[in-house]
Amino acid sequence: MPVLLLEAAGPESEQLTRAAAASGHHVHAVTDSTTLATYSRELRQLLAGHLVTDFARPDQALKDITGYGRRIGAKALLTANEYLTDLAARACAALDLPGNDPERAAAARNKALMAARFDAGHVATPRTTIVTDLRELRAAAAAVGFPCVIKPADGAGSAGVTVVTTPHALQSAWHAARQAKAMYGMPRDERVLVQEHVRGREFSVESVTQHQVTTHLCITRKHTTGGIHRVELGHALPARLPAAAERALLEQAERAIAAVGVRNGATHTELVLGPDGRCTVLEIGARLGAGHIGVLIQHALGIDPWRSLWDIALGHPATLTPARNGYAAVRFLTTPRAGRLVAVTGLPEMTTTIPAVRVRAAEGTDVGPATSNRGRLGHVIVTGRDPRTVDDQADQILRQITVTVDPGSGT
Repeated sequence: MPVLLLEAAGPESEQLTRAAAASGHHVHAVTDSTTLATYSRELRQLLAGHLVTDFARPDQALKDITGYGRRIGAKALLTANEYLTDLAARACAALDLPGNDPERAAAARNKALMAARFDAGHVATPRTTIVTDLRELRAAAAAVGFPCVIKPADGAGSAGVTVVTTPHALQSAWHAARQAKAMYGMPRDERVLVQEHVRGREFSVESVTQHQVTTHLCITRKHTTGGIHRVELGHALPARLPAAAERALLEQAERAIAAVGVRNGATHTELVLGPDGRCTVLEIGARLGAGHIGVLIQHALGIDPWRSLWDIALGHPATLTPARNGYAAVRFLTTPRAGRLVAVTGLPEMTTTIPAVRVRAAEGTDVGPATSNRGRLGHVIVTGRDPRTVDDQADQILRQITVTVDPGSGT
């Protein structure tokens, strides 16, 4: 059965490719020429075909995808790529395949549009002002108060996001937001958001929707850095919370999902739970959570999210009932120093409770402090039944790993 995947590169996209191929589907990837050149031999062997298009020209890309989809008789279309969720919704509509509302899909990608949809959908969100120049930004920050958060309208993976504590830092935060680059050379929305900084514990809700009926798979607890850049250093799931806190998070996630028109597919909703129990939605993505959250779901809950997403895309019933009552955590490797990566030592052996250990940064490459999620050097996954035991083991492993950087060799 032929199926389309908008971008097969990346951890989550490759998982989708493997799941489809294992189910006997013929996977056709849609990508651009530059990214296609990076596909591994293993990935290419899983594909039945590919379409090269120019994502920087969205209207032409839509025509290319729908034309190719009709020629191969595509029965489903998916993406795990943050930058392609809007295009995926429009392509699904054009091909008459299960997907999200094409009129609202851009709001799950563009944070300026998202803020408007959240307001209309009565979603609890930080106070937000959208600005177009530095003068407006200074005025908005003064009105919101410090600390505040400055972020690009169309960023992803925490790129270009700064927590600003004083007026003197606004200009550099403005430039960071404006310089954040989109994938594939896609057109940029030059607007910038100024948001109230909400204090509390950070979580995400991992959900799957089919025919506008949503199933929440779990709540994920996030570990993030402090300082001006809030980079995710780890995830753990399922979070064990008091019933009232869980209800508050799920209720706001449900509102956010409806607000951006998700009808069929995964969502990753990021929220803050305040000390007073109030829940605030930071943003939503119309995709499965990145950072190996799908792998954690497999280990902890026994749910195959990749196969479930293909079932939904094909219009088939999805199996979403947990088969396990476990717990899983991931910790990411980072370095506080800039320079040339010399070595990563102290890595654990893979076992049944440590199913994944990976360093993705090659020795000799330039590395530095993580200012976005792209600054991660690798990861370790730990699984088990008891949350405290798993988290303690993950933290201990992280303490035993040494990242050696030559500071005299960085560029």
